[in-house]
Amino acid sequence: MGDQDLFVRWAAGAAGARVWRRPGATVVACAGLAYWDRLVMSGDPAALAGLVREVLPGLGPTYRPFGAEELVAAVVARVPELAVSSRFAWMDISTPVRPGGAGRAACPDGTGQPHWLGADEWGEVAALLDESFPDSYARPGQPGVRRWAGLRDTGGRLVAVAADAWSTREIGFLAGVTTHPEARGRGLAARLCGFAGDELLAGRERVALLADHTNTAAVAAYRKLGFSIRRVAAARQV
Repeated sequence: MGDQDLFVRWAAGAAGARVWRRPGATVVACAGLAYWDRLVMSGDPAALAGLVREVLPGLGPTYRPFGAEELVAAVVARVPELAVSSRFAWMDISTPVRPGGAGRAACPDGTGQPHWLGADEWGEVAALLDESFPDSYARPGQPGVRRWAGLRDTGGRLVAVAADAWSTREIGFLAGVTTHPEARGRGLAARLCGFAGDELLAGRERVALLADHTNTAAVAAYRKLGFSIRRVAAARQV
């Protein structure tokens, strides 16, 4: 299975997805997928250029073509109404993040076990995101953001969170992963991703997330957990 097909299958499995197919080209439109209204693409660049120009006027200016980095660049080169707007690392894993359930074990410093938080704790999640990850695509109560996993320190303070957001039947999706600035460097985000990633993998083929290429520390941490990397990009209408 190629990267293009993976991205299209993820988008097609999301609520409200609409699919268009032409010879050599497939696009899937989905509102609010990983925060943005996305038009996920798969196929031959020339065929996709025609299909994108056919579909976009009916979708509106908020939709952003998305796919493998080289594919997006090739489509943009053929469609002057588009410009590449951002590049990301799509990272995924198809085996347990923490074999044997190690992600559930308590830390030597006494930090509690990772667990799914109740809706009454989402205010704390929002506060932590405001402080440590204000640019997070995932926020409590946002469409597609289903639940939050968290870790608390010995004093009960929420110090790390991760969201189950925009997951589909086949592909689980992690977002909003962050650790309180005072608790960084202790592997808490890794433990939390081990717990949440393995929970999301159950019954699915893989777990994925989007990371900023410039956040080299985060990319390295996910690689250490076993996530592979695929380069993706998004374009905007100009």
